[in-house]
Amino acid sequence: MAKFNAKENDPERYARVKEEQDRLRTRCKSELRLARLCPYCDYQVFQLAVDDDYIRNNPTDNVLKELKKSHVFQTEKRRALTKEEQDLFLNYLRNNHQYNHWYPLFAVMLGTGLRVGELTGLRWCDLDFDEGLIDINHTLVYYCHREEVAKNGCYFNINTPKTKAGNRQVPMIDSVREAFLMERDYQEKMGISCNVVIDGYTDFVFLNKNGKTHQQGTLNKAIRRIIRDCNDEELLKDENATVLLPHFSCHSLRHSFATRMCEAGINIKVMQDTLGHNDISTTMNIYTDATKALKKSEFQTLETYLIPEQ
Repeated sequence: MAKFNAKENDPERYARVKEEQDRLRTRCKSELRLARLCPYCDYQVFQLAVDDDYIRNNPTDNVLKELKKSHVFQTEKRRALTKEEQDLFLNYLRNNHQYNHWYPLFAVMLGTGLRVGELTGLRWCDLDFDEGLIDINHTLVYYCHREEVAKNGCYFNINTPKTKAGNRQVPMIDSVREAFLMERDYQEKMGISCNVVIDGYTDFVFLNKNGKTHQQGTLNKAIRRIIRDCNDEELLKDENATVLLPHFSCHSLRHSFATRMCEAGINIKVMQDTLGHNDISTTMNIYTDATKALKKSEFQTLETYLIPEQ
């Protein structure tokens, strides 16, 4: 490629690219974070060059994807709640007056493994109480529309599942059915009704006190408050409490459901279909990351099988 001195030939555009590069690099507050963001910074800078017709293609396309595959940057694995932690979480929600209105939503997450957008986008017409099925055919997303000037701002949209596997039916177990009915009774008691229409969709199941849909940030903030207050209560009962809630997010509840299925010995293909995984390797990764207690019990069973009776 012939050398092109953008600084001399087009100082205005050079300044804009340099400003964008500097802005992105200031986001790096440590050497580790710099190492992780540099490929992203370079991608953005090259993309500006493509937009300004300096080059035809972005040479860093797919670099981030390849970096992830190479495992150069190790990230902490998301941990599922143990059965004891899950029981503590649900029992606290059910019995605490301040937080019990959150019980149905989080109980459904823990009993279905739905993604956040699948859960918050559920409508009453998606629930078949007679057949005991939940129809997953869309997701509710909340994001900033920066590229559309006429629609600039952050708001909700309805998206269809990214893959065929995402469009599925999830069985409604008894605890989930109970949670849905509790949510309906609570909304009737409090006079809450859905007052939003999003891309033609309305009558959503889970609503805030204003009759609007939830977003993931709100749910994670609620979880953080619940963790704080639940652990405070447990430590007041016993300063040496052996079971406390760890820090976790909404997606940890999906991972917890998958782990419960592993512990129950659910068939791997059933797990894949229920979770909506397009690639079975994703399901297998969860399966192999099952809790230590499960692994230990499985090997105890193996030992009993291998060792002959005396």
